[in-house]
Amino acid sequence: MVELLSDPNTWISLATLSFLEIVLGIDNLIFISIMAQRLPEHQRQMARVLGLSLALITRLLLLAGVVWLVRLTQPFITIADIDFSWRDLIMVGGGMFLLGKATLEIHSAVEGDTHEPSEQSAKALLTIVIAQIVALDVIFSLDSVLTAVGLTDQFPIMATAIILAIIVMLFLARPLSGFVERHPTVKMLALSFLLLIGVALMADGLHFHIPRGYLYFAISFSVMVEVFNLLARQNRNRRKAKRNA
Repeated sequence: MVELLSDPNTWISLATLSFLEIVLGIDNLIFISIMAQRLPEHQRQMARVLGLSLALITRLLLLAGVVWLVRLTQPFITIADIDFSWRDLIMVGGGMFLLGKATLEIHSAVEGDTHEPSEQSAKALLTIVIAQIVALDVIFSLDSVLTAVGLTDQFPIMATAIILAIIVMLFLARPLSGFVERHPTVKMLALSFLLLIGVALMADGLHFHIPRGYLYFAISFSVMVEVFNLLARQNRNRRKAKRNA
């Protein structure tokens, strides 16, 4: 263990893997932030913490079962000349879930379908939201853990990187949720990202790989445009306030 800590490659691998885990966790964080908004104010932070805590447990369990995880990539059925593994089917199912969920959330946002649930329904809703977060996190965890396995064969490095990434996400969850809630256009943009990610997951499951660089470029460009829109809106509001003063 001491030799591992004294090796510079260990720290390089840890820094690289931690960064990648955070990047791969952004889509999961966006989903958690949007789902938490369905809950009453006093339950939102609990849902975020529980969701990310369960994400950590899920990823560590998958990492510990790395042999089983590798077996998930072995084809076991052929449909229309395409060999499917369990991982492929999970990716397709997760992509369909994301497409459906994001579409419903967009419909709810556009139609203004918002209401404060009663105490009894709020408890049931909390359970449903956490269950959906856990279910989808299994999908996101597959890519995360496979990335870790592909970069290093040292379990302590992989586990530490995943724990660091979850800690960073815990600190970012509340500010991101508040920001998304205050800016409806940002929420719509985030839901569009979920649609994009859903398509990418389905494509991966069907063996049509979309290079992640294309997705990151599209997301980064959209974020840049939205930042300009937010700055322009702030300038308009500032000028309007000065005129009314």
